[in-house]
Amino acid sequence: MPADWPTVRLGEHVDSCLGKMLDKEKNRGDFFPYLGNKNVRWGSFDIDELAQMRFEENEHERYGLKDGDLVVCEGGEPGRCAIWKEQIPGMKIQKALHRIRAKEALDNRFLHYWFLWAGKTGALEPYFTGTTIKHLTGKAIAELPIPLPPLQEQKSIAYILGTLDDKIELNRQMNATLEAMAQALFKSWFVDFDPVIDNALAAGNPIPEPLQTRAEIRKALGDKRKPFPTHRDVLVSREAGGRERPEAIQQQFPNRFVFSDEMGWVPEGWEVKSIGDVIELAYGKSLPASKRIDGDVPVFGSGGISGLHNEKLVDGPGIVVGRKGTVGSLYWVEDDFFPIDTVFFVVNKSHVPLYWLYQTLGLIDIKSMGADSAVPGVNRNAVYARSVTIPRVGVFDGYLGQIESYNSRRKVLDEQSSTLTNLRDTLLPKLLSGQLRLPDAEAMVEQAAAG
Repeated sequence: MPADWPTVRLGEHVDSCLGKMLDKEKNRGDFFPYLGNKNVRWGSFDIDELAQMRFEENEHERYGLKDGDLVVCEGGEPGRCAIWKEQIPGMKIQKALHRIRAKEALDNRFLHYWFLWAGKTGALEPYFTGTTIKHLTGKAIAELPIPLPPLQEQKSIAYILGTLDDKIELNRQMNATLEAMAQALFKSWFVDFDPVIDNALAAGNPIPEPLQTRAEIRKALGDKRKPFPTHRDVLVSREAGGRERPEAIQQQFPNRFVFSDEMGWVPEGWEVKSIGDVIELAYGKSLPASKRIDGDVPVFGSGGISGLHNEKLVDGPGIVVGRKGTVGSLYWVEDDFFPIDTVFFVVNKSHVPLYWLYQTLGLIDIKSMGADSAVPGVNRNAVYARSVTIPRVGVFDGYLGQIESYNSRRKVLDEQSSTLTNLRDTLLPKLLSGQLRLPDAEAMVEQAAAG
């Protein structure tokens, strides 16, 4: 560390506050959404599912968040943190979190990256309390020793690292959009049966009563009634070595519906099977962190990637389903992976494409299919009992051909994000220690962005 960078107590340079205790009997006031430990990730927030509690007027300032606040986990993974960017106005925090606001000499974004470094290197652990369940108390936060470069250098370091994280986040958002496009096409074809309805309308065949509303929507679209992607990178001719045109795919769909006891009205010629006839949900394998040998194989738990290992358990691509912990979570994994014992992995027992099965499982409320246990989990037999409509092989080919460009683009973005993450993790300790000059770091970031 440069000699002119002093080490200071964090408490001297921040205003810190622990969130509000959740007590339904004692809490008063109006309901507001709040963040808990599970909503905070490293560098981001999961705000899809937010709980609410009562806050009184005089508690808004104390427990409320402002743009730029650093939110730090008190337990769970103590020190895990992210910068709040006013994603939702009026957000509050629960007691499992600290709200930290920097004073004049400290930049909160710089502090966020210091916590990221400290979490990765174990520098926070001496300040944890508790034996089995670790906590980072407000008193401990105040005692944390941090480097304090000049404010402008702090801002420059945060900007360099933030540039990488911004690109990683942009890639994540783009991948989410591509995933949503693939899901929308899946729903149109295999849930709403739009191509079958269109064929039935064109042939003058009857539309079953439960599908009448959807049929009216399709008719109202007129010439815009196209359940297929039409952008140029997807829609190229088979003769040119690309994918089939919409007309050829449309012919793979039937033009009438038949009734089945299990699923109601389904496209003629499509099979109805139970999910248990198509897949097996196999148990992952115990792999404690103490027994992992560092490698490049991602280890998947119910919350996603939980580390790396040098051996695979499953050949990719594959599907991971949360069994314990984050029950019902679902992950598509492109390459080889190691699922641990809090998840299932899918074994395909049929000719049905694995990615189609991934989309099918995404439409099932697996989270609600609990096991008879004190610890929430998934009952495999409940999943197996669900029925699914299996289309003709030609329809599978058409779907996979249409989304090929989506998935290819997603893979490129994932690989780019992995490269950027590795660069950020390489720069992080060197910048925080002053070992790397800012112009050199900026050149490395520019080169990575250009690549």
